[in-house]
Amino acid sequence: MINIGKINSLKIVKLQGAELYLASGTSGKVLLADKRPPENCKVGDTLDVFVYVDSDGHLAATTKTPLAQVDEFAFLKVVSLNYVGAFLDWGLPKDLLVPFSEQHHEMEVGKSYLVKVFLDGKDRVVATTKIGSLIADESDDFEAGQKVSLLIAESTELGVKAIINNSHWGVLYQNELFQPVSKGQKLEGYIKQIRDDHKIDLTLHQPGYGKVLSLTDKILMKLKENNGVLMLSDKSPPEAIYAAFGVSKKVFKQATGALYKQQLISIEKNEIRLV
Repeated sequence: MINIGKINSLKIVKLQGAELYLASGTSGKVLLADKRPPENCKVGDTLDVFVYVDSDGHLAATTKTPLAQVDEFAFLKVVSLNYVGAFLDWGLPKDLLVPFSEQHHEMEVGKSYLVKVFLDGKDRVVATTKIGSLIADESDDFEAGQKVSLLIAESTELGVKAIINNSHWGVLYQNELFQPVSKGQKLEGYIKQIRDDHKIDLTLHQPGYGKVLSLTDKILMKLKENNGVLMLSDKSPPEAIYAAFGVSKKVFKQATGALYKQQLISIEKNEIRLV
C-alpha cells in the first residue's frame, strides 16, 4: 500500500526512454517525476521516493525529500500567492499549497510560518496554519528520560516552546539551555518530567545517572590531558562548563561529586585536581 505524502520504498517496474515507472500495488504504475532518474538503476531495483498527487490528479514520485511530510510540522517560507492560496518552499520543485481556507491569517511572500502538512479530500498534499487544535498541551503518554524529536517553535518568558514528535507542546527552560536554538530547528531531546498539570518539561541532555557516568570518564580524561588540573569548578559559569563538556552545570556538579566521593579528585575554589 502506498502512503501518499510520505517516503515509500517502491520497485522499478518499467524503464521507457527517460521515463521510469514504479510499482504502486493495485493503483497501477507511478511515474518518477525527476528530470534525471538515479544512475545505473534497472527494473527490479527499489527506490526510496516521496509520493504525491500531481496537478493532473495522478500519482507521481520524486527521489527528493521534502522539508516536511504528511502529519509533520515545519516552518516554511511563502514564495508566491495566487487566487487559490499561498505557496511554500518545502524543498521540492512543486511548491506546497496553503489554501485560503487553511490560513489563520493572510500570509505574505517572504515570511515563514509554522504549518502542518496533511492530505485534503482529494489526497493532495497541502498545509495549514490553523494548528491550535492539532497540538496537545497535556499528556501522560511520555516517560521521563524518553528520547523525542523536537521542533523549536517560539520563545516565551520561561524559555522556548517546542513541538514533541509532531503531536505535543513542551518547554525548554531558559536557565537550562546552554546552546543556541532557533525557530524551525529540528533536534533530538528528552522528556525531563511530566508535571502535575500533565504539561511537559524538556531537556536537551539525557537525564539520569547514566549521563553522569559517561561524563566522569570525560572529566578524568581531560584532567590527565592537562597534567591533572582542570580550571573548572562548582563556581565556574555554566557557559564555561558547557563549552568544555557540552552539559549543564547541574550535571557537571553531579559528575564531579561522584568523582570526589570516589576520592579520585579534589575540588578547589577555581579548579579540580586529580588526587
